[in-house]
Amino acid sequence: MKKLLIILMLVSPVFCFAQKTTPKTYDLLIGTYTRRNGSKGIYVYRFYAETGKVAYLSEIDGIDNPSYLAVSNDYKFVYSANEGKGLGTVGAFKFDVKTGKLDSLNQQPGYGGPAYIAIDKDQKNVFTANYNGGSLTVYPIAKDGSLGPMSQKIQDEGSSIDKKRQEGPHVHTAMLSPDGKYLLYTDLGTDKINIYRYKASKNPPLTPASPAFVSAIPGNGPRHLEFSPNGKFLYNVQEMGSAVTAYKYDDGKLTAFQTVTMLADGFTGAVGAADIHISPDGLFLYATNRGVANEIVTYSINQANGELTFVDRNKVGKAPRNFIIEPAGNFLLVANQDSNNILIFKRDKTTGKLTLTPTIIEVGAPVCLKLVPVE
Repeated sequence: MKKLLIILMLVSPVFCFAQKTTPKTYDLLIGTYTRRNGSKGIYVYRFYAETGKVAYLSEIDGIDNPSYLAVSNDYKFVYSANEGKGLGTVGAFKFDVKTGKLDSLNQQPGYGGPAYIAIDKDQKNVFTANYNGGSLTVYPIAKDGSLGPMSQKIQDEGSSIDKKRQEGPHVHTAMLSPDGKYLLYTDLGTDKINIYRYKASKNPPLTPASPAFVSAIPGNGPRHLEFSPNGKFLYNVQEMGSAVTAYKYDDGKLTAFQTVTMLADGFTGAVGAADIHISPDGLFLYATNRGVANEIVTYSINQANGELTFVDRNKVGKAPRNFIIEPAGNFLLVANQDSNNILIFKRDKTTGKLTLTPTIIEVGAPVCLKLVPVE
């Protein structure tokens, strides 16, 4: 018994030291449309995950419509898709997590209104989805975090059944698979999810998978994507159809098995589904809808087969775009572009339901949120 007690005393401190704790404090980075309602650029707030409170830290201006952001895995760099004038630009910034300060490193030319930006796990390349240009582009990352000139461009072709919105390709999202072997990107204009193999060391780094795409429901306009935490399922929010389609995912192959509407029974009016995310425990999926709906919809996820079941819907501000779930799963933050604010909801982890808190961040035309843990 004494030997066992001694062993436990020796092991326990090591075991406790190895436990990972969820950070309690974050930097909240906010991408905005700078030509609307007085916004200047990218804003940084401190978010306190124990209380849901916030405090202003900094901002950086002189950026034309930094509407989507990506943060490097070491948290030292931030990249922005700047829709801006003409073809837009792609920006790189040095980031100080402790102070929340951003310093510009450089910019590279865009290729047609970059609307989304992503970075690989090894910080070798940045990918941009160019909505107006209907293309996907790759930019190499230098050792100092700056961006090199565009190294690959994939130009989509085609159209779909809505001749006003889908007269040509409109690439909206670029997302790497959980294992980093594939890049999937949506094309609202052609109703496709495109699938490419990715290998950073190759030239070019992206090559078509087999099959190279799956077709979405005609006229629905695929927008954003989200993988389940276990990597077995992929969910696509469809902007024009205001629906979520679920796919089985297996080594770069997608098989659709369910589509659920985001609309309430009897709903009529303009819609525009925007963003989609899953709670950290994988139990609930959330999606935002704009138009006159202006709400966030909650679904539960069947852990065995990935199927979605409606849970609840909550009114938010005008034109809810991107939203983010705090890593512990206690809070959900929604960026409302036309209300010029960010609402903070408390999450019930058991039911998935949301309760609005009194804390509101007032900022001009917010459209992208990223949380970065503070060391």
